[in-house]
Amino acid sequence: MATIRDVSKLAGVSVATVSRTLSHPDKVTEKTRKKVHAAIEETDYKPDVLARNFRTRRSSSIVVLVPDIANPFFSRVIRGIEKQAQILGYSVLLGDTQGMREREITYTKMVNTSQADGIIQLDSHIPFEDQNKITAPIVNACDCVRGTDLPSVQLDNISAAEDMTDHLISLGHKNIAVISGPEEHSITNDRLSGHIKAMEKAGIHFDTSKVTYGDYSIQSGVEAAEKIFNMFPRPSAIFCMNDEMAIGAIHRAKQIGFSVPDDISITGFDNISFAEFCDPPLTTISQPAEEFGTTAMTMLYKVMREEELKQKYKLLPFELITRQSTGPAK
Repeated sequence: MATIRDVSKLAGVSVATVSRTLSHPDKVTEKTRKKVHAAIEETDYKPDVLARNFRTRRSSSIVVLVPDIANPFFSRVIRGIEKQAQILGYSVLLGDTQGMREREITYTKMVNTSQADGIIQLDSHIPFEDQNKITAPIVNACDCVRGTDLPSVQLDNISAAEDMTDHLISLGHKNIAVISGPEEHSITNDRLSGHIKAMEKAGIHFDTSKVTYGDYSIQSGVEAAEKIFNMFPRPSAIFCMNDEMAIGAIHRAKQIGFSVPDDISITGFDNISFAEFCDPPLTTISQPAEEFGTTAMTMLYKVMREEELKQKYKLLPFELITRQSTGPAK
């Protein structure tokens, strides 16, 4: 059975460097990491992780709380978390919470029992039993937890929604419906605020009856679109707060014989991989999903090590992607 000395000899580094690579990968160069990991693979060295964790009282694992693991946007965020976690020497445990507080509390208890070292929360809830007491290292990403000073990684959802609405208005649309996410979500409120801001800026009256709430699923987009198509006068455009609901809306439009965008323009948000290939290709807001993950993991690593964060609130950029699902208003 290979030992750590075999690895150090093959990699051409000291035993201490091998140990440091395994326990604190951020403290060695990428070139050294690659050499050590190549030597570990060649020698089939198995580090005694349990012994190391017992000595350090760390699990070398983190928990990611995901509101819906089937959502393609979150899968890209998780990919970014996983990629950065591997570099930093951590494994990732996924908790598919479905937005349920009881599930969140169960997963967060893993930190208190030393089964994990920290938490990345991708939803807008404080996941602890006592809402006023943070009991574990935690970073919030994607959907913002309001009223706290948790380290967080966010998108400027207000500006993004404003830009998307500006795009529709520039095409002559004034009667614009909205398929929103759940009312209690902070990103829903931010995106609605951005939409209203653009409407008011253009001197267009915002009508609350034009807002239909969904749950970010394709089916909820289908159902919301059905309600919108029965409005009178029928809106000439729909701003959907994510791509899946937009895809559902396009599906329902085509089912009843409407042409997109000739009869109605439909937009999304997220730029998931399907957005470019649906029929017609979807106009949407592109978010740097993997960067959400890598940034959140980097921040959590510093929080777990009790290092000072130079920037506690990180705002990531967005891009308006115009495709064939939007066109001039008739």
